[in-house]
This record gives sequence, structure tokens and C-alpha cells, in this order.
Amino acid sequence: MTNSNTLEKFSADNQIEGLTEPSLQALIKKRTGYTIDKAKNFLSFQQRINEELLKHPIITNNDYCHWFEQGDQNKAQVQEFVVQFSVFSNLFLIAQLHKTINADTLEGMHASKEILANEIGVIFNTKKDRKAMTGNPNAGENPDIVSTEGSVEGGQFRFKAAHFEWLYRMAQKLGLEFTDIGKRRHGTESTLFYCDELTRIYGNEDYLISQAASYAVENWAAAGFWGQLVAGFEKFNDTREIKLPLGFFTWHALIESQHAAHTQEELEELYFGRKINEDKFIHDGNEMLDGVAIFWNGLEIQRKSLAG
Repeated sequence: MTNSNTLEKFSADNQIEGLTEPSLQALIKKRTGYTIDKAKNFLSFQQRINEELLKHPIITNNDYCHWFEQGDQNKAQVQEFVVQFSVFSNLFLIAQLHKTINADTLEGMHASKEILANEIGVIFNTKKDRKAMTGNPNAGENPDIVSTEGSVEGGQFRFKAAHFEWLYRMAQKLGLEFTDIGKRRHGTESTLFYCDELTRIYGNEDYLISQAASYAVENWAAAGFWGQLVAGFEKFNDTREIKLPLGFFTWHALIESQHAAHTQEELEELYFGRKINEDKFIHDGNEMLDGVAIFWNGLEIQRKSLAG
């Protein structure tokens, strides 16, 4: 593998600074589809994405998360947030299953299965997790000791490691029962619209539509809202007798920061390997983010109705 200094010189000499390392390695090796001209075209496309997709208001200015971060929530507002987030978390499984079924390569199916299996309780297989599991059958109960790295290949399944169950343990602290959360009937109109858009766009049969939605969702998730939620929950815990377990949110805050880099590598691989309609990719990504925005705007309206 070419070292970093060589890659840096290669990208500077060819005026293609900004590509990820895997793409530069492929260009040096002259892999099929990888050319300097296409690299330059991609960087122009990336500039369009930066301006026309990644500046979507829900990425740059999420009013609900700005408010939540301040820690001024009352108990009713937190309860309703957990209910709506539990509906999203549960119904996301449907969208992810569609994405798995509709994958058009075995590698794409594996990538989607990684997410789906982890969501339902298969812990990433790493040395850290194997050590944590030794003699501790309930280790998956605590997201704080479950790794954000590795693969579900060879990983252990734990009911209590399911992401929904992490949320359920938080809900219990708020006085909510299992039947109070996670079901479609508990979702507001805006929450259900978002969940349905995930299935329609993110889980679309057209692989390029699905990938545009996936790229948009991952960049939204990596933009910092998880950290804002964690900060707000920590302040809530500091000022009340209720001490909510925050593992669901702290775990996602850690993993999403890593996903952004992987998502960029996947976009470049997609661009070099396929013919992409750039206008449609940006349109589809924005349509997915519009659905995300409706979810958060619905939460904003709901929290105002519960103020005081």
C-alpha cells in the first residue's frame, strides 16, 4: 500500500486534493474506472454536494436540538421525545430491511445487514467486546461498554443489546411501559411521515436513490445532533432526581462520527464505479433530508405544546 506522503504528493501533482485515501490508492493502481479526469469531475460534484445538499437547514440549523441542548426540558417533553424517537428507532428496522433486500451487490447487502443485525442486538465482534462478555451474560445491556467498531460477523446476539431495548430502559425511568413506546400507533403524523419516507427513499429499489438517501442521512447524523441530545440529557439528569441511562445516545454519538468518513469513501467508490445523474442524486438526497426535517419540526411543535 502506498504511504501517506506519496499519496499527498500524487494528489497535489494531479490537482485532486480532497479525495479519500482508498480512491487515491485505486488511482495509483489504475483500477478500472479510476482516472484523473473522473477524479476531477468528482471533486466538482463534491463541491455541488457541499453547497446544494449538505447545507440543508436540518443539517445546519436544527431548532429542536438547539433547544434540547440547553437542558430546559420538563418531564413531559422528555417523555414525548423518547416516545417519538422509539417509534423512529423501531420503524427504521423496516427501512433497513428494505435496503438490505434491495441491495444490488452482495457487498451492499452485507453492509446493510451489518446495520440491521446490530440494531436488533448483534454486538460488533471485537476483542474489547469478547473480553466484556466473558462471564457476563448481561454485558450487552450497557451500551457504554459495547464497541462501535468491528463487524457483526462472529458477533454475539443479546436481546438486551438491541437498540430499542436501550431506549426502553430509558423510557422505564420516565414511567413509561413497553406498550407505551415503539409502536406505529404512538407516532405523530410528522414522525410517521419521516419513517415512511425512510422506507420509500432510503430503502428504495433503485440503488442510486437509496445511496443518495443514505449519504444524506449519514451526513445529517454526523453533523452533531447526537451530541446535542446527550448534552441536554446530561443537564436534565443533573437537575432532577431521575437519572436516565444515556447509553443509546452516547453510543450513537460515537459511531456516527466514524460513519461520516466511511460514507465519503462509499460515495467516491460509487462515483468511480457507476454513471451517476448528479442532479438526481442531489435531488434525492434533499428529498430525504426534507423528511428528516419534518420529523424534527414535528418535535419542535410538540415540545412547545408541552411547555410549562
